[in-house]
Formats: sequence, structure tokens, C-alpha cells
Amino acid sequence: MSKKVLVISASPRKGGNSDTLCDEFIHGAQEAGNEAEKVFLHGKKIGYCTGCGVCNSTHRCVQQDDMASILDKMVKTDVIVLATPVYFYAMDAQMKTLIDRTVPRYTEIADKDFYFIVTAADTDKRMLERTIEGFRGFTEDCLPDAHEKGIIYGTGAWRIGEIKSSPAMRQAYEMGKQA
Repeated sequence: MSKKVLVISASPRKGGNSDTLCDEFIHGAQEAGNEAEKVFLHGKKIGYCTGCGVCNSTHRCVQQDDMASILDKMVKTDVIVLATPVYFYAMDAQMKTLIDRTVPRYTEIADKDFYFIVTAADTDKRMLERTIEGFRGFTEDCLPDAHEKGIIYGTGAWRIGEIKSSPAMRQAYEMGKQA
């Protein structure tokens, strides 16, 4: 059965290392017969959560920006891939803002398969675990019946394009096929 795969790229650079792994994941997913779409956060207008609490009763954010349509896609998909470059051992601001803004409908992001893509100049993947724990705080502790399916560590990639010679490329493709 074909699945809907939503890949969320928080790379600030189109064609950057984490974004390149997103494309490879999508290639594998589509080759396996799945429908796959990428949301590139850098070009989206997503304001920070203001903590106003209105969405607790309305299930809609008062801000008028791109987040409502992205959240709708997250609710309607089967598989979500969260991809971020790692800066100072944490996910980048675009990804954190997206996660914070899921509050109006986060309980509807239920029974999804999740994959995580993290890239960094550091060559020790243990240094990326804080970022993975941030993702797990969102998926395991907040989302109903979330299923972590895989992690792609794109280590040793500083300059744009360096990821292309990494084993993470093959891993992204293979995980995409399994999605």
C-alpha cells in the first residue's frame, strides 16, 4: 500500500547537506511507490509561538502564516521526516519553531512513522544525540502513538555538497525505500 511521506527540511540552504539527504530519502520513497513531498522551511513564513493559549480551545493559531498549511500536511500524512543541520549541538531555529507551532493540532499528529535526518561538521555522531533527544521529546512524549523508524547521521559535512560522498546518502535512499 502506498504511503504519504512528508519530508520537512529545516536547512537554511537549498541543496545544503541536510536538504540533499532529504532529496535522497524522497528518491527512495518514490522509487518504492510512495507519494513524497518536501516542505523547505527556509522559504516559509512561520512566526514564533507567543504562548497566548488561544489554540488550546480553538485548535487554530491566531497567527496568519504558512504554519497552518504545513500542520495540515503533517496531520494528513503517514510518514514524517524531520531534517535539520545541527548548530551548537541542537536543532536549528527553523525546526524548533515548527515543532513549537504544532500546538494547535499536535494530538492529531497521531500514529505516524518518524525518521530523523541530522547533519553536522562534527564526525562523532554521539555529539548529535542532544538533537535526537529534542526530536524524541516531541515525538515520544507529546505525540500519540509516534513510531521512530530510523535516524540518518550525516556527520563530517561542513561545506555544501560534502554529504554527497558520505555513507549517509545511501542510508537516506534505503530508509526512503523502507518508509
